[in-house]
Amino acid sequence: MRKITFTAGAALLAASTSCRTEHKRAEKSETPNIIVILADDLGFGDVSFYGSKTISTPNIDSLARGGVCFNNGYASSSTSTPSRYALLTGMYPWRDDIKILPGDAPLVVSTTQETLPKMMRKAGYTTGAIGKWHLGMGNGTVNWNDTIRPGAREIGFDYSCIIAATNDRVPTVFVENGGVVGLEADDPIYVDYEKNFEGEPTALENPEMLRMQWAHGHQNSIVNGIPRIGYMKGGTKARWVDEDMADYFVEKVKGFLQENRERPFFLYYGLHEPHVPRAPHQRFAGSTGMGPRGDAIAEADWCVGELMKELRRLDLLDNTMIIFTSDNGPVLNDGYRDQARELAEACGHKPAGGLRGGKYSLFDGGTHVPLCIYWKGHIEPVVSDALFCQMDIMASLADLVGGEVSDTLDSRPLLNTMLGRDLNGREELVIENQGKLGLRMADYAYLPPYTGPETNQTGNELGNLGTEGLFDLKNDPAQTRNLAETDTTLLARMKQVFARETDGFYRPFVEEVPLK
Repeated sequence: MRKITFTAGAALLAASTSCRTEHKRAEKSETPNIIVILADDLGFGDVSFYGSKTISTPNIDSLARGGVCFNNGYASSSTSTPSRYALLTGMYPWRDDIKILPGDAPLVVSTTQETLPKMMRKAGYTTGAIGKWHLGMGNGTVNWNDTIRPGAREIGFDYSCIIAATNDRVPTVFVENGGVVGLEADDPIYVDYEKNFEGEPTALENPEMLRMQWAHGHQNSIVNGIPRIGYMKGGTKARWVDEDMADYFVEKVKGFLQENRERPFFLYYGLHEPHVPRAPHQRFAGSTGMGPRGDAIAEADWCVGELMKELRRLDLLDNTMIIFTSDNGPVLNDGYRDQARELAEACGHKPAGGLRGGKYSLFDGGTHVPLCIYWKGHIEPVVSDALFCQMDIMASLADLVGGEVSDTLDSRPLLNTMLGRDLNGREELVIENQGKLGLRMADYAYLPPYTGPETNQTGNELGNLGTEGLFDLKNDPAQTRNLAETDTTLLARMKQVFARETDGFYRPFVEEVPLK
C-alpha cells in the first residue's frame, strides 16, 4: 500500500484530490458478466479466509483465494440502507441524509439520479436484483395489493425479486417486479408501523405463540412464530417461510442466470444472512456449533457455492466477475435471544476480526468489511492493502464496460485496483454511522468528538468518544491507543482533510437514532 508522508500537508491534499479526478482505463478485454453479492451484517472476522478459526466459509474463501482480496475493503456506512445506497448510486449517503428505513418507507433513490444498474443497462447489460432490498418502495403510501411503483425497475433493474426491507420487518413477503408473490385477492395485505390491527397477535400479548424470543425492538406482529418490527394483517399464503428464504432466492438467481446466459448481465444479489432473525434451513442447524448465527453464515456460504456451481454448469464462470462483500460490520444481539454473543465468547470467535466496534459503530469494525473480486482467468490472485470502498465499484465498472458516469460522483475510478494490477487505492474515505462522520486515510482513522452513549441496545460501541480520536489502524487495529494528544501535527492534517471532504455536512452534535 502506498505510504503517505504527513510532513507535507499541501502534498497530501494534492494527492488526495488527484485520486478523485484521475480516470485510468484498464486494457480493454472482453467485458464480463458481473455479479455483486452483498451479505448482511457479515463481519471481517466471520470469513475463514480473513482469519476465522471457528466458522468455515470455503466457497467465499475460494473467491478470495482466487481473486483480489482486500484487507482494507470498506462499506460507506455501518448500517444497511446507507451502505446499499452508496453502492448503487456512487454517492455518500450522508449527502442525502439517508438512514435506516422502516419496512414501509418510500424509495430513497431518486428515479432521476445516476445508478449502477442504469449505467450497466446503458452499456448493454440486462440487470437484475435478487434478495434483500432495504431502499424503500413507492412514494410513501404503499398499497401492497397493487403494483408497487417506483421501485427497483425505476432505478435501473430489468428484473427484481426482493424483500422490501429486512427479514425482521413486515411485510414478510417477496416482491417480484413490483408485485407481491402469491398474494390472493380475497386476502389483502395491510401494513402499519404505528398501531396493530384488531385481533392480530403480537409478541407482547401472545408470547405462547413464539418459537424465537425477542430481546429488544421485535415485539410486534408474529410471523412463523417469530416476532417482527411493525404490524401486518392478511396475505397469509404470500408470507415467506424463514427457513426456506435462502433456497427460494438461490432458485431465482439460477433462473436469472439461465434466462440471460446468452447476453451480458449484471446481477445484484443481496443475501439476508446473517441478519436477524437467524433461521437458516434445517440442513444447516447445528452445522457450526455457533448457534443460529454461525449456521446462517454457513448457509450464506452455501448460497455462494450454489451460484458458482450454476455458473460452471452454464459455462459462464470464465466470463463472470464476482464481487463479494458485506453491507456493514457484525452485530450479535440485534433484537433476538439466539445466544450469538454467548456462543461467540465461549468459542473465542471475533466477528469483527479484532477490529473495534461493529454494526452501528463509527469505529473501524462498523465499516471495515470482507471484500474480494474474482474473475477467473483475468485476475491474478493477490491480497491487496489498497483502501477501496464499495462505493467505488460504480465508477470502476464504468471504465471496464465502457459506461459513463458523472465526475460529480463520490465513486472513484479504481478499476486497476479492483483487478489487482495497482495496489494503490483511495487516499481517504469518509465513513458514517447514522449521520455521524469520520475519516479513514492512509493507515489512520479520525473520529470527531461526538457525545452520546458508548453503546446501543446491541452492546456494540458507537464511537462517541466525547473527545477527538486519532488511531493508527495498522499498528493498533483494535483502536486502543488514542494519538490525538500526542500526534497533534497528524491530527491537524487529518482534520483539514475531513473538513474539506465534509464541508457543509459535518454537525458536531447528532441525535442518536433509536433502533426500530
